[in-house]
Amino acid sequence: MCGRYTLTVPAEVVAEMFGVDAPLDDDVRLYGPRYNVAPTQDVPVIRAADLRSRARAERETAAGAGEGGGEGPPRRRLDLLRWGLVPWWADDPSIGNKMINARAESAADRPAYRESFRGRRCLVVADGFYEWAAEPGGKQPFWIHAPDGRPFAFAGLWSRWRQGGGPPLETFTILTRDAAPGLRHLHDRMPVILDPADHDLWLDPANDDPEALAAAIDRARADFATRRVDRRVNRPENDGPELLRERPPGPADEPPGDSPAESGAAPVQRSLFEGAALAGVTGRGDED
Repeated sequence: MCGRYTLTVPAEVVAEMFGVDAPLDDDVRLYGPRYNVAPTQDVPVIRAADLRSRARAERETAAGAGEGGGEGPPRRRLDLLRWGLVPWWADDPSIGNKMINARAESAADRPAYRESFRGRRCLVVADGFYEWAAEPGGKQPFWIHAPDGRPFAFAGLWSRWRQGGGPPLETFTILTRDAAPGLRHLHDRMPVILDPADHDLWLDPANDDPEALAAAIDRARADFATRRVDRRVNRPENDGPELLRERPPGPADEPPGDSPAESGAAPVQRSLFEGAALAGVTGRGDED
């Protein structure tokens, strides 16, 4: 099982590479390199700078209060959002612990995701993600990354949840698809990694053309390299550059019980690409 990814470049570099032109908040600016991002953590996510709902934006634009009339690609902002989508209608935010991913094939129709798919899409920036393979010595992590080492963007959906008069909780999920042929020996699913040419289309909250969005998903990148890495990745509290050191095949250097699949881990350690178990209970979740 897998449930981690990496983002090892500073937020300022992310902002420059991905065209973020809104000022960065201090909490985003201070966000450090991460080598073991896990569900329920707050991580940088790129969104359209205009966070009004689509319906509100249309009303205000029609009344002459909108800016720019919706023309041109949306401006971008970088914020910290919690990994694990909490739908606005949820009674308890802990539902997000099991909604860390959504199947790209059905997200547009699922109650938990369809509103976000229609107008609250985001880019989840990463420079690699982990998957595990079963080996004689235990579960072995592999770091999956672009051949040139550059960051890329998962296709994400975000939501805003509020209880009473408290502050809003903004969360996200990552879309998944069938794994590329070169990765199927590790897992049958992988995140949707958008082509940079589709970033504007994906972020634009005014674009709810299902065919255009599906086409962007179909054009998702599939050219990735893998590296056999340190088994300390298996514990989410470990987070440092040593996790990415290449680990040659050989006897296990940690007890087999340390892997997420064998340790009886809490939901925070669930697979990034494993289906949400909630789907079978409420019918509102998703399955991978």
